[in-house]
Amino acid sequence: MQKIIIIPFLIIACFIHAQQPHQASSAEIFQSIKKLDVLGNVLYLAAHPDDENTRFIAYCANEKLFNTGYLSLTRGDGGQNLIGTEIREELGIIRTQELLAARRTDGGQQFFTRANDFGYSKTPDETLEIWDKQKVLSDVVWVIRKFKPDVIVCRFPPDGRGGHGHHTASALLGMEAFEMAADKTKFPEQLQYVETWQAKRIVMNTGRWWNDKISVNDSGVVAENIGAYNAVLGTSYNEMAAKSRSMHKSQGFGSTGSRGELDEFFEHLKGSPAKKSLFEEVDATWNRVINSKNVQLLTKSLISTYQLSNPEKSIPKLLELRKEVLKLKDDFWKKKKINEIDQLIKACAGLFMEAKANSFSATNGDSVEVEFELIARSVDGLKLKRLVNIQNNKLGEIHQKLVTEELNLPLQINKPTTFKRKFLINDLNSSQPYWLAKQGTLGTYAVDDQLLIGVPENYPSIFFSVDLELETIELNYGTPLVYKQNDPVKGETYRPFVITPPAFLNIEKPVYVFSNYFEKEVEVVIKSQTNNKTGEVKFSVPKGWTVSPSSVKVDLTKKGEEHRIKVKVAPTKTVENGSFVASITIDDKTYSNSLRVIEYDHIPTQTYMPEAKAQLSFIPLNKTGNKVGYVVGAGDLVPEALREIGYEVIELTENDLTPEKLKHFQAIVMGIRALNTIDRSNFYMKSLLEYVHNGGNLIVQYNTSHQIKAEKFAPFPLKVGRDRVTDEHSEVRFLQPKHNVLNKPNTLTANDFENWTQERGLYFPSEWDSKFDAILSMNDKNEKPKDSSLLITKYGKGNYIYTGISFFRQLPEGVPGAYRLLVNLISLTHE
Repeated sequence: MQKIIIIPFLIIACFIHAQQPHQASSAEIFQSIKKLDVLGNVLYLAAHPDDENTRFIAYCANEKLFNTGYLSLTRGDGGQNLIGTEIREELGIIRTQELLAARRTDGGQQFFTRANDFGYSKTPDETLEIWDKQKVLSDVVWVIRKFKPDVIVCRFPPDGRGGHGHHTASALLGMEAFEMAADKTKFPEQLQYVETWQAKRIVMNTGRWWNDKISVNDSGVVAENIGAYNAVLGTSYNEMAAKSRSMHKSQGFGSTGSRGELDEFFEHLKGSPAKKSLFEEVDATWNRVINSKNVQLLTKSLISTYQLSNPEKSIPKLLELRKEVLKLKDDFWKKKKINEIDQLIKACAGLFMEAKANSFSATNGDSVEVEFELIARSVDGLKLKRLVNIQNNKLGEIHQKLVTEELNLPLQINKPTTFKRKFLINDLNSSQPYWLAKQGTLGTYAVDDQLLIGVPENYPSIFFSVDLELETIELNYGTPLVYKQNDPVKGETYRPFVITPPAFLNIEKPVYVFSNYFEKEVEVVIKSQTNNKTGEVKFSVPKGWTVSPSSVKVDLTKKGEEHRIKVKVAPTKTVENGSFVASITIDDKTYSNSLRVIEYDHIPTQTYMPEAKAQLSFIPLNKTGNKVGYVVGAGDLVPEALREIGYEVIELTENDLTPEKLKHFQAIVMGIRALNTIDRSNFYMKSLLEYVHNGGNLIVQYNTSHQIKAEKFAPFPLKVGRDRVTDEHSEVRFLQPKHNVLNKPNTLTANDFENWTQERGLYFPSEWDSKFDAILSMNDKNEKPKDSSLLITKYGKGNYIYTGISFFRQLPEGVPGAYRLLVNLISLTHE
């Protein structure tokens, strides 16, 4: 049968983060049993993924045994990527998952707001204006009211010392939300779901980074020694924190663990000042819940009688404790502790449950075969009462479709119970990351569902509510539908099960550049996600473009098959740059989704389905030379952009770095952060500088000043700094207007610096030899001119160029001036 009900949040929340089932050890079970006796919450608050203090989170979650949350205002879309070519939304997806991996490591919980990381910001005023302050403030208040922290810890100071405008804004918002969360007149629409909440205090996680003479004797400062060793878990919190921080692989934040005492300092901001301890005046015991004496006694008995070799012996007392907790009137702590108890019963019973699909995806109308496995390895007497198939058609904690099956199957100790079922998929939304399902603004994601705000990732589109009975007590567990396979190298691998549209349309390239009025061929791959359907594919182009044919019919006979369609696109005299968009109509419904699969070993496989579109850019362009060498760095799409405008691009290896091989290249371009990522940069640079001396052009794109792996990367002294220009609309001034790079083979004007995206450039050199020519000057509002975004020097017979201009962002967006400038750099002659 089918019905519509409300699914409790905790059923879903217990498995939202993990795909591969975690089997708790006896030591981990004991740690969780001790946590039953702790009723405290602490919230860490900052701007980005990787801003969090993993040492503090590990300490609070595992030593204090508090519910420890990290509220990252953004998902980090605007940052750089050290492990691949993904930027913007795709990078935000990666960094979201890296945060979840970090929390699985250090024991914390993860929250977000709707704020979008739009790139580096130099002032909190700019940040709050672009973010839409009231929306983000509302989200911070919401998370506080929902999580109910006793103490809130801001990573950054509110006075601007944090540098980044996002950093300062996070502290300012935290301080406002601290008071607003307790005020029923603020964001009253939230109060149908949550209550007001007043935290005890809000502090800043200060330290010697901000004040090298800091002491607990300073006014308003307290310290916590977070360097303890946890014998139960066999690790210190510093070591655990290093593993957690090392999950931020896209940011190059691999960390080495340390051991021994370590003080973290906290400076008072608002609320009740702490005098000796951050958590003083916080009653984190059962005393905060009325009529809980029996619960306290049972909890302490559970801890004192726990048998490390026989966790199942604790189940009777856990069941007794469960009955007592259900009698309590404090709904917040009752829900939390019932969930903890139920998960402990599951762990003590050695209960494993899994719902495995025969494919990693399905579309509406499909029938999915699911194989179930349940086994209780440590206890007898469990009975599988019923199985509820829940198809989540609204992404959030709202109405769900259910199919219930009564089973009444006894689970014999350490004997698997397996069975298969088929379920029809109907009326489900595609598994697009919920914050990307609708078009947002530059600063804010569009999320309408209040109950989704703060949630780190989508709830599973399909999961199963499993009702078990043990000693007449019914227990409910949730398990998501997953796809599992065996990899010959990695072994057992999991990926989330996703709902997709009936077809994907992948356009061959992200950008097509036209330098004349000749037509180009655009290839679109139609990937069927269904069987026995017919669709009509349509193509739309901006004003001043033609496309032929404008529509094509395709037969989607089998899931997984592909159709390659080639259309001809050409500009006309009235051309306007814009998007080429592909769509397909099936059964009177139109879809326009491409497919991006993001796969890295440290995070679950992610499926992203953005609009099927490519940029069409008409760029009057002259170029000389044809062959360009590319030294791959952290990863970017510059080689593809150069190929699009007719260059033969060869990605160079160490074996290619000989004078004989290099002399054939018009220019060699080094990818972003190549000097940070190539271990043998010293060898590379010796060969590349010799190439320049012999008459070549070497273009070195931006690197960070931290961990440059070449002692000499320029022919003359040059020091990489941290200067950047974040306003993509800022004026660009020509310091040497007659220089060849601004005139040959393309004459550049101020128009070439219009319609740029996110920023002008980053990590400009702070010092450079007088032999370098500074070509451009630019600056953000109220700042001094920065003249080192593009430095050129003659060396021997060739040219050495160092540039922090963000070509890696501009070229994939089809920005005309960026193409024209890069072509001039490649074409530069020695005169």
